[in-house]
Amino acid sequence: MRNPGKYLLAAAVVMAVLVGAPLALGAGEGRPLDGGARNPSDDARQNYTRETEIIADVATYATRQSNKSATGGGATYGCRAGSTSPRACVRASNLADGLGFSFASKGATVGRIEAASATAKPFTTNATSVATGLNADQVDGKSASEIVDDARASNLFASVSSAGALSGGRGAATAAPEATGQYLVTFNRTVTACGLNATVVGGAGDAGFASVEPVGTQSVRVRTFAQAGANPAADLAFHLTALC
Repeated sequence: MRNPGKYLLAAAVVMAVLVGAPLALGAGEGRPLDGGARNPSDDARQNYTRETEIIADVATYATRQSNKSATGGGATYGCRAGSTSPRACVRASNLADGLGFSFASKGATVGRIEAASATAKPFTTNATSVATGLNADQVDGKSASEIVDDARASNLFASVSSAGALSGGRGAATAAPEATGQYLVTFNRTVTACGLNATVVGGAGDAGFASVEPVGTQSVRVRTFAQAGANPAADLAFHLTALC
């Protein structure tokens, strides 16, 4: 064989190509993007193993994705980051002091957050300032009307006539006279932890004052006194409040 070194060199080159090609093509780095196809390939062994960075220095946007189809979307992103991962599938970070994100839509609903569980938090934030224009339908699972009703329900009151009849109130069950200027008012719930106050109803000959004391867990004794004389007991109409 003439010049065996030449053939040995050629064989080495061929072996290097055959052995090195799978190593070089084992990942998709370095290949151009192929429009209308999966990049870098349907072969999972050729998945990218490093970040693909697109760096620009333009006054508009670094990249733009658009879909002119009436039924198609602009972009979709997916990942498999678990609950312990510090990364999200999508992150927008403004390194200056401008907006971090902006959404716009001509539809009646601008966006939607879907969770695997209805009890999941839609989002969290460390910001404490007022979100201008944000209209919250519920707070702690309750609507505004339910919150108002709860607040009203915790503020009990009774309107009692001079004869001891219950003429109105919220949460008051019964009222009855016990003696001259002494009445027992019973509520439909415990009032031992409530602030109690009774006020004599003003009117001709009714000006006076009242005292209150709890009786048991749901009842309150009210004593009414006329202003004249040495504070004699007198039958007077009064309003009783229990702030709980």
